[in-house]
Parts: sequence; C-alpha cells; structure tokens
Amino acid sequence: MKLDIIKNQWLDIVFEGRNKIYGAYELRKSNNKTTIRALIIGSFVFTLAVAAPLIVSLIPDSGEEEVVANKIKLTKIKLPPKKEEVKPNTPPPPPPPPKVDQVKFVKPVVAKTEEITEEPPKIVDLKEKKIGSETIKGDPDAVLTVDEPVGKGPVAEIVQEDNNVYNTAGIEVKPDFPGGMEKFYKFVGNNYKTPEEEGLKGKVYVTFVVEKDGSLTDIKVLRDIGYGTGAEAIRVLKKCPKWTPGEQNGKKVRVLYSLPITIQSAE
Repeated sequence: MKLDIIKNQWLDIVFEGRNKIYGAYELRKSNNKTTIRALIIGSFVFTLAVAAPLIVSLIPDSGEEEVVANKIKLTKIKLPPKKEEVKPNTPPPPPPPPKVDQVKFVKPVVAKTEEITEEPPKIVDLKEKKIGSETIKGDPDAVLTVDEPVGKGPVAEIVQEDNNVYNTAGIEVKPDFPGGMEKFYKFVGNNYKTPEEEGLKGKVYVTFVVEKDGSLTDIKVLRDIGYGTGAEAIRVLKKCPKWTPGEQNGKKVRVLYSLPITIQSAE
C-alpha cells in the first residue's frame, strides 16, 4: 500500500495498537491546519509591517500644517535703488553757458593769405563780450559769478619746533644751575643720603635732560654700586630746582647732561 505522507493516513499506521489519546497523536493530526494557519497569520503580519511606513505617510497631518502656516508671515521689502555704473574715462559734463557771450581769441600770426585758416575777431565783436579759448553763446538767465580777489592779509610763518636732544660738547650756550655748577654739586651733596654700609665707596653715574623750561627729565642711572645708591640719586635730581636752559642758534633747546656722584661711607 502506497502512503501519502502529506495526508494523515500514516498516523493511523504509526499509532496502531498505541494509545491515541496521547498528545503526540493529536498534535500530528492537527499539524496541517496549524501550519496553514501560522503561514496565513505570519504573511499578514509581515505584509502589515512592510506597508506600515507607506500607510503612515499617506495619512494627512492637518494640525501640523495649520501650525506651520500660521507662523509664516509675508513682509514686503523695499529693495535699494540700483546704482548706476559709472563708465571709466567718461568725460565730465560741459559747464553751463556764461551770462555774457564769449568770443574765441585767435592769436595773430604772420602768414600768407592762402595759409590763413581762421581770422581773429574784430574789435566790434569784442565789445561787451568776454575773451576765451572758444566761442560760447551766453545765457542771459545764468547766475553771474564774480571771482574773489586774492586776500592780502598777514601770512603766518610756520616755525617747526626743535625737539632734538643736544650734547653739552657741541652746544653754543650750555645749561647752568642757578648760581653755578658749584652750587649744584653742593645741592646734591647736602641732599644725597649715603647708605649706612661700612666700607661702601665708588661712583654713581647718572644722566638727565635739561628741558627748554629748565626742568630735569629722562633721569637714568648708567651705573651704581648697589644698596639703593642709584635710586637715591634719582630722588635728589627730581627735587632739583630748574636750570637755565641751553641755547642753540638763539633758541632754547634740550640738552643731555651727565653727572658722576662719588660715594664714600664713614668707616
């Protein structure tokens, strides 16, 4: 007997003489229906999953479109006028015609009759007319312009101020301390406070500029011997009275001056 395994006939042969109430028999008997039902449900779920994005995209969202549409405002913008392009090498417009007729002046030249190209104007033609480089018809309605005469007021002389710093070696009139340099050295000696350091000795070299008004500026210490000797020299020079400024070519100028200060503390 030929069996068809697709049909359930083979179940009866396999389970012949056995307990058919056992669950395996029932499961195998209903296997075809279960398989077909599972295939149909699976196909439906798969089709629904694939077509879901397309279905969602086809559903119109009217609420969102209304919100977006309400937020859009149309505003009229006035564009600036288009600038006219200026062509290069464009000649300037001709000047307006003068109020009085202008007659072209032709310089008289000695020449043969057949070589004369343009005759000079007659005296009658120049009456109550201006003379220019060309003949122009006057406009009686034009505004009459009067050339302003050149002023004859006083001319201010521009004097450039000399701010150069001169050296004492090449100056005509050297700067001087009121009463002479001996009083300057005495002023420095009386006001300079020597540090209380045993055995301290040496020289402090200082430079400064005597300005045009006699004040001392740009005070610099070129060399000191420590213990605040340079700072003390700057302090003394800052409280120094004004000097008589130096002169060059009869004018007050700035002059650089150098000063050595000898330091010797008490032993």
